[in-house]
Amino acid sequence: MNTPIKFGTDGWRAVIAEDFNFANVRRCAQGAADYLKSARLAEKGVVIGYDHRFASEDFAAATAEVLAGNGIRVYLSPKAISTPMVCFGVLLKKAGGGVVITASHNPARWNGFKYREENGASVSTATSDKIEALIAANKTPAQMPLDAARAQKLVENLDLAPDYLNHIGKMVDLKTLNNAGLNIIVDSMYGVGAGYFKTLLGNGNNKITEINGARNPSFPGINPEPIAVNLKNLTALVKKQKADVGLATDGDADRIGIVDETGCFLTQLQTFALLALYLLEIRGERGAIVKTVTATGMLDRLGEIYKVPVIETPVGFKYVAPYMIAQNALIGGEESGGYGFRGHIPERDSIPAGLFMLDFMVKTGKSPSQLLRYLYSKVGEHHYDRVDVKFPAEKRDSIIKKLMTSRPQDIAGSKIVKTDTVDGFRYILADSSWLLIRFSGTEPVLRVYAEAGDTDIVKRILAAGRELTGV
Repeated sequence: MNTPIKFGTDGWRAVIAEDFNFANVRRCAQGAADYLKSARLAEKGVVIGYDHRFASEDFAAATAEVLAGNGIRVYLSPKAISTPMVCFGVLLKKAGGGVVITASHNPARWNGFKYREENGASVSTATSDKIEALIAANKTPAQMPLDAARAQKLVENLDLAPDYLNHIGKMVDLKTLNNAGLNIIVDSMYGVGAGYFKTLLGNGNNKITEINGARNPSFPGINPEPIAVNLKNLTALVKKQKADVGLATDGDADRIGIVDETGCFLTQLQTFALLALYLLEIRGERGAIVKTVTATGMLDRLGEIYKVPVIETPVGFKYVAPYMIAQNALIGGEESGGYGFRGHIPERDSIPAGLFMLDFMVKTGKSPSQLLRYLYSKVGEHHYDRVDVKFPAEKRDSIIKKLMTSRPQDIAGSKIVKTDTVDGFRYILADSSWLLIRFSGTEPVLRVYAEAGDTDIVKRILAAGRELTGV
């Protein structure tokens, strides 16, 4: 029996050599080819990229062979590149879509098949439903050997780095940043973000030290997700070298993590609010802020202060991107550490996010910790944390039933004033703190989120959230 292929919040992911194998990747590619034909996008071609995971280049080649076998032109990256770079390539080539072989931040055993729309955005639910149905039809994948496809000019190499980096360099005052004299530590987490910051910022008097920049598909000692638990080496090195800041990018370089000059990790919610403040105050720009339900209440306060709308969506950039496009939004982001910006692609990208944070520091003369205090002076103190709980897949229904039937009146001593199920189970408390419990869209993990004005309160809310789930 064929493996059911289901797209989560961002594509299909599975364990390599179990469900993620060449046969299933070819099925995905055939489904994508059939979708492109049905949507009359096939003649525009497809951009394909891949990450540093085990055999990603081979899975990308297999995808290219299937698309070429369907008569669809392929622009194939000759090297591992970021997901944002593929999205940029879709727009650059006016392609009908894009495919990235990546499992993003997942552990090393996983790989994935991400699809991108012709506008460079994450695949919408409507499109992914169509592709899933076409995959489920189990049509035998057409295949054309890569050499033959190249000979027929159905597959051509496309090095996107020069155009992408040139575009990124125009989004910020790169000349000033190159001569800022900053001491920057970069943790590329063995992912495809390696070398980007050095290339952009290494032409002046900055000192840039990069760690975990080599390809290592085992991601030794870490999961390639830029959160505090995975950045111990970066925080230690920032303190040891007395660096100005630490920047970390995830496996496919669409997410960023920031470590301040004291070695303290800035949470993803703090970073999101700081980036919004930078665009609103330092650059004087205006436009909607688009955030997911897991994002910070600080954004709502910034919206009030600067008189810009704040739009809330379910988790997943596929929900954020349509509002970014329709509203020409200033910034869109989510709790995962992924942020997108007007004038770029309707997708997360760690590289401009990192450059904007550096520019914020240079333009204000403030360190990251001072910028956080400045943010708090405007919106009040906010603290956040998340707990990820693995559970047996067969317990999912019982966990949902327990959450649906429980009727708590308060959480950690604070009265519940509002609940919703926009994406998971969310509880808004009287002191404006909140708790959210939701399932991961890509792996058997229950995520428990909390934000409050005090770190101890956050811990108590998280503990109460776990108690509600029974796991």
